[in-house]
Amino acid sequence: MKMLNWRRASVQVAVIVPLLLAVSVDLAASITRDWWQKGAFYQIYPRSFMDSDGDGVGDLNGITSKLPYLKSIGIKAFWMSPIYKSPMVDFGYDISDFRDIHEEFGTMADFDRLVEQARTLGLKVIMDFVPNHSSNKHEWFIKSENRENGYEDYYVWNDGKPNPDGGRNLPPNNWIQAFRGSAWQWSDKRQQYYLHQFTVEQPDLNYRNPTVVQEMKDILTFWLDKGVDGFRIDAVPTLYEDVELRDEPPSGLTDDTEDTLYLKHIYTQDLPETVEMVYQWRALVDAYQKENGGDTRVMMTEAYSSLDIIKTYYQSSTGELGSHMPFNFRMITELTEQSVASDYVKVVKDWMDILPTGDVPNWVMGNHDRPRVGTRMGVNRIDALNMILLSLSGASVTYQGEEIGMTDVDISWEDTVDPAACNAGKDLYAEKSRDPCRTPFQWDSTSKAGFTTGSTTWLPVGPLYTEVNVELQEQAEKSHLKVYRAMMELRKTKTYQLGTVKAVALEDTVLAVVREYANHNTYITLANLGDQLEVVNAIALADAIPSKLYFEVVSVNSHNIRGSAVATKDIVLLPNEAFVLKAHVAPFEKVYSSICDVWLL
Repeated sequence: MKMLNWRRASVQVAVIVPLLLAVSVDLAASITRDWWQKGAFYQIYPRSFMDSDGDGVGDLNGITSKLPYLKSIGIKAFWMSPIYKSPMVDFGYDISDFRDIHEEFGTMADFDRLVEQARTLGLKVIMDFVPNHSSNKHEWFIKSENRENGYEDYYVWNDGKPNPDGGRNLPPNNWIQAFRGSAWQWSDKRQQYYLHQFTVEQPDLNYRNPTVVQEMKDILTFWLDKGVDGFRIDAVPTLYEDVELRDEPPSGLTDDTEDTLYLKHIYTQDLPETVEMVYQWRALVDAYQKENGGDTRVMMTEAYSSLDIIKTYYQSSTGELGSHMPFNFRMITELTEQSVASDYVKVVKDWMDILPTGDVPNWVMGNHDRPRVGTRMGVNRIDALNMILLSLSGASVTYQGEEIGMTDVDISWEDTVDPAACNAGKDLYAEKSRDPCRTPFQWDSTSKAGFTTGSTTWLPVGPLYTEVNVELQEQAEKSHLKVYRAMMELRKTKTYQLGTVKAVALEDTVLAVVREYANHNTYITLANLGDQLEVVNAIALADAIPSKLYFEVVSVNSHNIRGSAVATKDIVLLPNEAFVLKAHVAPFEKVYSSICDVWLL
C-alpha cells in the first residue's frame, strides 16, 4: 500500500489575515435580491447539446427535450450560443439574418415552443447577441458593398494606402484579426477594404453610423418581444475602433507577425465608446421591462479585458447602469493546474474589489472557447472546482458537460472545423483549436453517446462517453453529477443566497470558502488542491464554530460519508479531496430566526 505524505495545516490568525477575504452582504439588499443575482446559469452550445432529427447537429427541439434535465440539476437560466440564420463559417457567429433561425437548428416555431416549455418549467432563456459583425452574406453587407443608398456606411470601409510598387492599394494599417492575418479584406466590387476583426466572412459593423446603432437596438427588441429573458453579448470590446485607423504597437509576446497576439490592440479594443453602447443597451432592456412588466431582462457581456475596464461595464462614473453581469473569466485566465490556494483567494478578492455597492459577483469556470475544466485543471479536481464555483456568492455559470466532468477530445487535422484552427494551418491548428471542448454532449452509453440517432456527428464523440455520461452518473451511488446537484440544493439555502462569503488559503494547497448568515447554518467548503494528505484545524474559520462539523457534500474521491461528523480541530483531506461541512445552529437560534423571518415578511 502506497504511503501518503501528510502535513498539518492548523489555522492561526497570523497566517489567515493576509490571505483572508470577507465580504458582507447588507440584509436589506439581500431581501430584495433579484432572480439573476442568485441564479445558476448554464451555457448551451446548440450544435453539440442534443440532436432531435438524426443529422448529427444539435437543434432547438433537442434542447427543448432536455429542459427537464436542466431543471433537475438546479439551473435557473440557460444561454444558447448563436442560433441565427448563418452560412456557419464560424458556426453561427457569422449571422446572415438576425431575425431568423438557422435551418439546421429548426424554425421560429421550434424556438417559440422552446420558450414556452422553458417558461412552464420556470427556466429563463438567454439569447446570444452578436453585435460586432454580420456575415458577408447578410443583405446589409451586400447592399453596402454595392453602395446602395442608406447602406454605404453600414460597415467600416477604407481606400487603403497607396502602394509604392504600384497596383492595388495596401491595407490601411497593420491591424490583425483574431483568427490570424490582416484584419482588412479587399472588395473588387467596391474597390475598397473592409474591416473584419474575425474571419473575412465576418465584416465589422460601423457603430459610428447612428442607423446601425438603431438597427441593432431594434433586433434586441425583436427578441424581447419573442419572450427571451435577456442577452449574452458577444465580443463587446471590439465594437468601436480608432477613427484615425492608427497602427497598433507590437506587444512583444510573439515574433509571429500574423498572430493576433503580435500587437497591442489599443486602437481596436476597449475604446470608451464601447462601454457607452453597453449603457444604451441596458437602458433599452430596463425600459422594456418597465413598459411590459415581468422579471428583469438580464444583460451579460463577454470581455476578456483588464479589471479597470471591466469595472466600467457595471456602471459609469455618473451612475448610468451597464451590464448586469460582465462575465468574470478570472478563474479561466488567472488559474492553472499549478495554482496554489492563495491564487484562488486573489481571484476572488480582485473581483470583489471592483464590484459596485449593491451588485453581486458572477463566476465562470469554463466556456466554448477554452479547454474544459477537467482538461485544464486536472480530472481529479473536477468536483473540487465545481464546489468552489458553486460555494461563492452571486451568480454561477456552467458550460454544458462540466457538471458530469466531460474533458476535451483530441481532434485530428482532418476532423478540424474551427476557423481559428483552420486558419492556423496543420502545424499550429492544435494550439488554436476550440473544437476539443465543443464535442457532442454525453447523455448515455448508447451509440454516439445518445446525442443523435444518426450515424455521424459534426464533431467526433469523445471516446470516454461510455464512462462519462448523464445516465451512468444518475445511477451511480457517487458521481460528479450528484455532487453538482447537491451543491445546487445548498444554493437554495438562505446562507448561500444571503450570507457573507470568505475565501481563505490554508498553507499552499487547501482552499476554504466560508458561508455565514446570522441564525442559520454555517457552511465551509474545503478543497485540497495538492497531491498530499492535509490535516486542517478549522476552529478559527467562522464565528462561534462548534467542536463538531457534519459532512454535507463530498467529492467522488472523498473517504467521508454525508451526514457523518468530524472534529473541527482535526479534519483530514486526501489529495484533491473536497467537501462541504455544515455547522449546525442551535435549535433556539433557529426558532428565533423563523420568528424574525415572519416579522420581516
